[in-house]
Amino acid sequence: MKPTFMLVALLPAIAFAEPELRQGRFHTPEQAKAEMDARWQDYGTHDGWTKRAAEIRQGILEGAGLWPLPERKPPAVIRHSEQKQAGYTVENIALETAPGFYLCGNLYLPEQREKMPVVLCTHGHGPPDPLTHGRFTEAMQKRSGALARMGCAVFVYEMVGYGESAIAGWKHGVSGQELRLQLWNSIRALDFMLSLPGVDPTKVGVTGESGGGTQSFLLAAVDSRVTASMPCVQVSSWFYGGCTCESGLPIHVRPDHVANNAEIAAVMAPKPLLVISDGKDWTQNVPELELPYLKRIYTLFGKEDAVENAHFKDEGHDYGPSKRAAMYRFLAKTFALDDTKADEASVPVLPGASLRVFDENHPRPKNEVPPNSEVKLH
Repeated sequence: MKPTFMLVALLPAIAFAEPELRQGRFHTPEQAKAEMDARWQDYGTHDGWTKRAAEIRQGILEGAGLWPLPERKPPAVIRHSEQKQAGYTVENIALETAPGFYLCGNLYLPEQREKMPVVLCTHGHGPPDPLTHGRFTEAMQKRSGALARMGCAVFVYEMVGYGESAIAGWKHGVSGQELRLQLWNSIRALDFMLSLPGVDPTKVGVTGESGGGTQSFLLAAVDSRVTASMPCVQVSSWFYGGCTCESGLPIHVRPDHVANNAEIAAVMAPKPLLVISDGKDWTQNVPELELPYLKRIYTLFGKEDAVENAHFKDEGHDYGPSKRAAMYRFLAKTFALDDTKADEASVPVLPGASLRVFDENHPRPKNEVPPNSEVKLH
């Protein structure tokens, strides 16, 4: 049986209780701290948190409309146009993550392709121009190429309604199913990456900024294959995401619990977690508020040092060079890599048109579902 909120979306004429959502700046930092301190009385032991983490994980899947999880056969893959760069290659990739629904991205592979760590790279919200935002930006290309130079197999992919999804006619935040589809896309992207020859399934990271940071900690919470998470400028105990793709479905308030994004980020404990924050957005309180709380949870496992914070008090809401450098250092330490190879000067910014999966020479599949229509996963 589908969750109630899905029935509401599909059958609006039938009166169901509206799900409770927490969106945007739901609390003040002080209110969030008081609420978390009160909840700590319920789960502040190893066994208590383990039980609560399982509830949060299940609540995300149910609230997002992904429970029971759909059957996962290997996704159909469209792969072409390899470009060789200094120390890595880039290819254009589309995955059929659901019947007739395609996720576009780029695959960055290092020259040495044995025991490659896997890194998924997500992006946040921004300008609507399809070929200059998202995976096509300088910051995203630099990040992905530098990680490949470090030896990682990297897949960078787009949000619903951005990039080639926008070119196809999808509008972000219109259909109400973006959270479900983007989380499912991340799971399917990981299925694809772990099918590649030469990857190391024990070293799997995910990182993204803003709305991409939300995607990072949601995937790490629900998919046990993720072994390191590095959300950037998004983990907050009082801000729940400003878009329906982050908080438009009831993943925070469930019948048996309430959870904020800091607690969701902690679900992967005791695996390594780097929270990247700054002084000019809702992550401004991380060193004094969210980090101590995360460390309390990690201490329950004897792994207090496995959670770190890279805070840039004079910076704003981005995934700029200093934040990327902190991520490279963390990943190098976590996956035994050499971050000196993450030389962004050796990573050129390629034209967006050269990174497209679908163009005049590569037409879109004939079985595509209409843009902004319901995508059936089950």
